[in-house]
Amino acid sequence: MANKVTVNYLKEAKNTGEKLTMLTAYDFPTAAALDAAGIDMILVGDSLGMVVLGYDSTIPVTMDDMIHHTKPVVRAAERAMVIGDMPFMSYQISRKEAMRNAGRFLQEAGADAVKLEGGEEIAKTVAGIVGMGVPVIGHLGLTPQMVNVFGGYGLQAKGVEAAKKLVADAVALEKAGASAVVLEKIPAPVAKAVTEAVGIPTIGIGAGPDCDGQVLVTHDVLGLFEKFTPKFSKRYAEFGAAMRQAFEAYVNDVKTGAFPAEEHSFPADTAVVEALAKPAKTKKAKES
Repeated sequence: MANKVTVNYLKEAKNTGEKLTMLTAYDFPTAAALDAAGIDMILVGDSLGMVVLGYDSTIPVTMDDMIHHTKPVVRAAERAMVIGDMPFMSYQISRKEAMRNAGRFLQEAGADAVKLEGGEEIAKTVAGIVGMGVPVIGHLGLTPQMVNVFGGYGLQAKGVEAAKKLVADAVALEKAGASAVVLEKIPAPVAKAVTEAVGIPTIGIGAGPDCDGQVLVTHDVLGLFEKFTPKFSKRYAEFGAAMRQAFEAYVNDVKTGAFPAEEHSFPADTAVVEALAKPAKTKKAKES
């Protein structure tokens, strides 16, 4: 088995120029497949609210939801670093509450790190979490928990001041002790500037090719989430369509009697068959 991915591995990758890979998982079989494929990091994202739980946003996701879905991912991941996504209201109320909830990811679920959205405004919170022994991954740009403030899921850091602030936010997260930072839906040149400004890896999602690594939502990669496909995502399979075809074939087989066939059934000894048949014959004889 390959060595477990740690924060030291991330740092070394940044120094050597090795591209880092991250995808999402919310269950054991998906995480096991990702780990076997050699993924570096598995994010148990609060995106599960939309792609698994059926919400319209990530806002309703709770800490209990996240802990529940992180546990099986941890059980499956032998090499990959498992990152628990801290959901809305799990770290915004107070630094103490943030530290308690971050600790839950490691203590209860066995995660290797946590992810928080925000920049300079949460730097002290990040420092507190790191200070108690929990690695932190930052998240800047389009931060889905702020969707109501942004007014949608549009491109971020488009103007000069916004771009400068994003770079400053990344620097602040690095100083606070963050091990990496996710950059979501920002112009590629801005992501490049951030990548060059910090000594920690940048993980892009809709942030161009110059980040130190890339992350996507697995359900988008596999074609399992079909409400919409983000411009920055790439589909590598059409599992959604394949699932429907399989389910339709099953329904048809059951309706027509094609399933179960003889090979799907279990035989019984002749004595058992005869013993079960005799009472029926005796009853029929008496009636006649």
